[in-house]
Amino acid sequence: MPTQTWQVLVVLAVAAAGAWLAGILIGALIARLARRSPVAADFSRRGRTPLRALLVLAAVTLLLDAAPVLGGWHQPVVRALGLALIATVGWLMAVAVFVVADLALARYDVDVVDNRHARRVRTQISLLRRLAVVVIGVLAAAAMLLTFPSARAAGASILASAGVISIVAGLAAQTSLANVFAGLQLAFTDAIRVDDVVVVEDEWGRIEEITLTYVVVHIWDDRRMVLPSTYFTTTPFENWTRTQSAVLGSVEIDVDWSVPFEQMRAELARLLDGNDLWDGRVGILQVTDAVGSVVRVRALVSAKDGPTLFDLRCHVREGLVVWLQREHGYGLPRIRLDGGTPPAQQPRSSAVAAPEHAALFTGSSEARERSRAFTGPSDHELADRAAEPVVQAH
Repeated sequence: MPTQTWQVLVVLAVAAAGAWLAGILIGALIARLARRSPVAADFSRRGRTPLRALLVLAAVTLLLDAAPVLGGWHQPVVRALGLALIATVGWLMAVAVFVVADLALARYDVDVVDNRHARRVRTQISLLRRLAVVVIGVLAAAAMLLTFPSARAAGASILASAGVISIVAGLAAQTSLANVFAGLQLAFTDAIRVDDVVVVEDEWGRIEEITLTYVVVHIWDDRRMVLPSTYFTTTPFENWTRTQSAVLGSVEIDVDWSVPFEQMRAELARLLDGNDLWDGRVGILQVTDAVGSVVRVRALVSAKDGPTLFDLRCHVREGLVVWLQREHGYGLPRIRLDGGTPPAQQPRSSAVAAPEHAALFTGSSEARERSRAFTGPSDHELADRAAEPVVQAH
């Protein structure tokens, strides 16, 4: 290898080492500023590697491009370094987008009671971040292609026929583009937000992730349902937290005609009084149907959110069933074949006591953690029968 080549390689190595040391010094300076600025701390953590690589590539590329031609390898190496430099600039720009997005997300905390606005903004920021990274990637790839003379020549003819190409591309990617526009529509029309409680395809869950093309719904039993973005713009669905998280729920029980409803209302009030699952808004007992052999009773209750409502409904349902068994066993559903007096009341000694709280979403730290991940069933869930119908012959 000629002496001149060795000299150029030594100079390049020294320049690369100097650029790397400069990157370390800049990183140390940013880390010092990071003690007071969370933005600088995030940028120092994410951008350390791309910044050093950018400085090294820039130094080596400038020196090698200014050096005389050293052989057949000179131009290909300069071209490769230029492509790597463009890719590194795109990498650093993507890091800057993530830092700015994290700064914006940190201003909106979702761990509050009323987090509707925060969830909406976080959804929009997440989608904009994804879109910005995609745009940066496309621009970086285009800049790399334009470094080739043949690609620049082809670019003029492509631009001349852009109308035809756009029509063909639009027809070929109609579904994908529709999902992209639907994703943007979901982000800025506030139809759904991350952590919204929804009912889709007869499944109850919460919105876990919204991308440009699909939406991930975390089902209450820890399954994930992945739906295209166009589903939420073309198909009706239930959103339990569209305006607020507080919801109503009903517990329906079929009882005999002889049950004293005033005493049953008093029992419902006793079950709700002092119960931390109940938000105190609604707690009423209504007779919704009285046809045939049974009377249908509905207890309407309210809670601060869907998971809490699910546990409250289970607690109220069990408490009313236990009350019927203990106080009015003759009031359990039965089919009447002929008239007659009701059977004698069951003795109190055979009563079954209601447990404290057998809850899926509340009652322990694990249950409360699970409550944050998914929701309970909808208000139209079929009520469990209190007991099997008994045929009473007289």
